[in-house]
Amino acid sequence: MAGTQQILFIQGGGAGAHDAWDDKLVDSLRRELGDEYEVRYPRMPDEDDPSYARWGPAIRRDLANLGDGAVVTGHSVGGTILVHALAEQPPECRLAAIVLIAAPFVGNGGWPGTEFELPGDLGARLPRGTRVHLFHGLQDEIAAPLHADLYARAIPQAQVHRLPGRDHQLDNDMSEVAKVISPGKP
Repeated sequence: MAGTQQILFIQGGGAGAHDAWDDKLVDSLRRELGDEYEVRYPRMPDEDDPSYARWGPAIRRDLANLGDGAVVTGHSVGGTILVHALAEQPPECRLAAIVLIAAPFVGNGGWPGTEFELPGDLGARLPRGTRVHLFHGLQDEIAAPLHADLYARAIPQAQVHRLPGRDHQLDNDMSEVAKVISPGKP
């Protein structure tokens, strides 16, 4: 799709997440953005048991196929693993934006765990000049809204979008996300 802006959407984890949950987020994003955008939605390996060891290399392969100006988006644990991969090894292309949706923060104050633990200087490790947006539904019962605050501390340049009345799946409505990806769209 020549002339279209690329969006890479990394799914969340859990059995059926790609085909029964996050596909609705991707469908909403495609509808909101229109034909000028190419939304790529790869299936992550072993989605029911996400691990950085398996998902990190898959994400890096997908990042390597993006051109300058692409937007990378991750939902839930997919966002956590995506931002970890970006901090560990930034892509060669120049990203327009990083968008995390309902991403659990793994580390001090967030979810326990060592495999996905995010570095304290996360914001400094992300590609310079790249806009960072954090979206979190205030009715999220999977990754509590305080995770957005933890990310905001770790990524001071991030803009936080708290969505009242929205759940972990943002009620399958990506209109606010589309507006930050394409600020010129009505």
